[in-house]
Amino acid sequence: MTWNVTPERYDTPESTALRRDYYDEVASRYWGRPATTREIDEGLTDDGVERLLPPTGEFVVGRYEGKAAACAGLRVVDPDTAELTRVYVRPAFRGSGGGGLLLAAIETAARELGVKRIRLDTRNDLVEARALYARHGYVEVPAFNQGPYAEHWFAKSL
Repeated sequence: MTWNVTPERYDTPESTALRRDYYDEVASRYWGRPATTREIDEGLTDDGVERLLPPTGEFVVGRYEGKAAACAGLRVVDPDTAELTRVYVRPAFRGSGGGGLLLAAIETAARELGVKRIRLDTRNDLVEARALYARHGYVEVPAFNQGPYAEHWFAKSL
C-alpha cells in the first residue's frame, strides 16, 4: 500500500473535507463530546487558512491508495520561521506512515520557501501528535505564544 503527498489548495472538496474532519476531532477531544456542525463551521470561519498558499505557506494532502486520508499546513511567520498547522491523518489510516510523510512534505515546502525553522504548538491531550513530532526531530522549546490551546511548543531546524 502506498502514500502520495502533494501540495493542494486548501479549498478543494477533498481538502475542505479533511480540514473539517481535523477540526471535528480536535474540538471534540477538547470538549469531551462530539462537535456540532455549527461549531465546526464557526471554527473554520476566518481561521487564516488563506495563508496556506505560496508565498505565505503551503497545504498538502496525503492520499493512501488514491483516497484523501491526511493533510498538513505550513504558515510563514517571518523569513526564517514557519508554523506547522492542521496536521491530521484520518483514523482508518493511522499507523501506516502517513504522518511522517506529511511532515517530510511540509519540510520540503518550507525549504522551498526559504524557511530555516519550523515551529508548532499543540495541546496536552494530543499525545499522538506530540509523539509524531518528537519521532521526526522536533524538540520541545519554550513557549513562543500564549494561544488558548497551546500547552506544548516544538521546533525543528531545517
